[in-house]
Amino acid sequence: MEKIVIVNDKMQRRYRYRLVEPAGKNFPSDFKPELSPKEMLRLGVFGGKYMTDCQKEFPADWFTKAKLSPEKYDARLNYFKVRASQPLAVWRARGWINNEHDPRGWFQWYCRYWQGRRLPEEDARQISRWKKMRRHVTQVKKNCRAGDIFCRPRQRQALLHWAYDSRSI
Repeated sequence: MEKIVIVNDKMQRRYRYRLVEPAGKNFPSDFKPELSPKEMLRLGVFGGKYMTDCQKEFPADWFTKAKLSPEKYDARLNYFKVRASQPLAVWRARGWINNEHDPRGWFQWYCRYWQGRRLPEEDARQISRWKKMRRHVTQVKKNCRAGDIFCRPRQRQALLHWAYDSRSI
């Protein structure tokens, strides 16, 4: 059963999309994120700043234990306590943002995709970007002793931002 979502937040007004798949289901076989958006928010990602004004769009339970900072980015809320993301302006300048659908970037796309929205062209682009992050998993494995969770914390935090569970590398 399809559902229409209407978004009204600081970055989008009257943006509409359809949920056509069950939440967390029916991903392509080559897209296997290790963390759900809810898990990512609880672990601490994006300095707590990312989802502070758009909570009505997503399930309330995503935010019950989420580490959020409505006022400003706070690296202490990140799981690895480091800043590991670039400003939104950098993302825009590099063409990583689809302003029409997901002006906040990859994580906004992922949250909406998780909920069941499908945009074939944009989904393929974002999944391709997600796959490219795998090189960081390889670098952590190559350069860190097994079990040394705090080796390369910035890289591990960046992997968390992309739904890779870098705590288990």
